[in-house]
Amino acid sequence: MYDLICVGCGPGDPELLTVKGVKAIQNADVIACPTAKEDKPSIALSVVESLLDKSKMPEIVNLVFPMVKDKDTLESTWEKNTKILASKVLEGKKVVYLTVGDPYLYSTWIYLHRELQTKYSQIKINVIPGIVSMFTFASKAGISLAEGAETMAVIPSCYDLSRVKETAKNCDTMIFLKDGRYFDQVIKLLKESGFSDDSIFAIGQDLGTPNEIVRKMTLGEVNESTMTTKYFSIMVVKRV
Repeated sequence: MYDLICVGCGPGDPELLTVKGVKAIQNADVIACPTAKEDKPSIALSVVESLLDKSKMPEIVNLVFPMVKDKDTLESTWEKNTKILASKVLEGKKVVYLTVGDPYLYSTWIYLHRELQTKYSQIKINVIPGIVSMFTFASKAGISLAEGAETMAVIPSCYDLSRVKETAKNCDTMIFLKDGRYFDQVIKLLKESGFSDDSIFAIGQDLGTPNEIVRKMTLGEVNESTMTTKYFSIMVVKRV
């Protein structure tokens, strides 16, 4: 049996990795990590670089996951990257795969895991969870995401606005992840779904980095200067 460890790297602050995750990273022979382009640095790797021993650096393998929606391209990418990852594991090396946030929340790992289970059953998989951005953001903004009988919804970057509107009608807290370029489109939609101007509004970008921004106000106070266009952003709106 061969072992593979996937580590959730959290929102961007290396001090928010779990002790178990740090140990796995520091003991790795190979660190594999996702990136959007061949020549683009891996964000997951940048989170953990300060934890690596420069005198005995592991082999770094960048796995490219193009940001496209074409199903055939995505499936061939998952198959190719899984094959690369599995080949390192089957060489008997200690392999760690890194992913930002948690491995099972909107992560590239989900697709690799499925491929591994189907085609490489001889590989034993261990997954170390990571702190996700919504919890980090809640602690920084000082807001509760849900309490008592409240419900919340988590919306990824690919918006189906009609679906978001229906979800908003039945939720107390709406959490929008990943792509700030779309945030301005949902403000009017939320108001139409019953979120009053007094609703709590909070927005952040680049959490856990020197460029971090966190803003909190009411929904009625939101204006164009409030919004963000950064990809790694988060927006939370909560009824009062």
